[in-house]
Amino acid sequence: MIETIANFKSIFDLLKAFPDEQTCINHLEKLRWNGNVVSPFAEHSKVYKCKNNRYKCTATNSYFNVRTETIFEDTKLPLQKWFMALYIFSSHKKGISSHQLAKDITITQKSAWFVLHRLRYAFDHPEFKKALGPIVECDETYMGGDEKNKHSHLRKGGNEGRSCKTKTPVFGMLERGGHVIAQVVSDTKKRTLQPLIIEHVEPTAHVMTDEWMGYFELDKHRKHSKVTHGAKQYVNGMAHTQGIENFWSHLKRGIDGIYHWVSTQHLQSYVDEFALRYNSRTFGTQERFDMVLANVAGKRLTYDTLISRA
Repeated sequence: MIETIANFKSIFDLLKAFPDEQTCINHLEKLRWNGNVVSPFAEHSKVYKCKNNRYKCTATNSYFNVRTETIFEDTKLPLQKWFMALYIFSSHKKGISSHQLAKDITITQKSAWFVLHRLRYAFDHPEFKKALGPIVECDETYMGGDEKNKHSHLRKGGNEGRSCKTKTPVFGMLERGGHVIAQVVSDTKKRTLQPLIIEHVEPTAHVMTDEWMGYFELDKHRKHSKVTHGAKQYVNGMAHTQGIENFWSHLKRGIDGIYHWVSTQHLQSYVDEFALRYNSRTFGTQERFDMVLANVAGKRLTYDTLISRA
């Protein structure tokens, strides 16, 4: 963790630490460059400091500041409001709705929705992409409302349990005592799940799953133990999937209770949001805040990109 400028444990401390725009700029510069300013246009270019917190890249003759090529670029919101939004968003265990954030920092609901999505973009943190092991639990879940809760004309039937008809599958891998990697997938077939396990789980790891057919012949690639949930077996020696199921519970309660519904288009960003909260569960308030803030570079997200559909 980079040594930072301010210390805070509460929202009151946050306001004392960042009372104006300049203190926010100084803190972000410390996290991004740590005294060695690097041009976003030419990494090895010489850089000159100019007025009004700007810098000049000599290789391209372009000016930039600490917001350039980050989630904060081309936004009219002051950094103080961004910092407040990040603090509130990262501190709430189940997230916060755009309507509530809009009230808390006095912006429009549309702006708050965009702010939250930009922050989620920075929640996809490389620190938690390391290979998992030595014991890894794998499981899949399905996101989408129950058919019984829908209006009769919207019910499609056959959508209970492991169905992708109107639900979206999410695959998760959790290192016991460590972090979780969760990814939205097109289906839960063997050809989809097992390459992800091979990619993200150490070759020497012991993988725990249930009896789902997507894990058939996984023992050809990793040591594999399973429990048979269909036979009411939930623990088989070391084998169980209670850790990853606990993460699914947090994810679903957060989405159902705070966001109520999310589109398939944006589901991965919400999954990343809850994964980072889980992975930083032992972090202090400032440590989590600074970790996300240090990951904003190279994460520019425009509104048109956000709302566009593949």
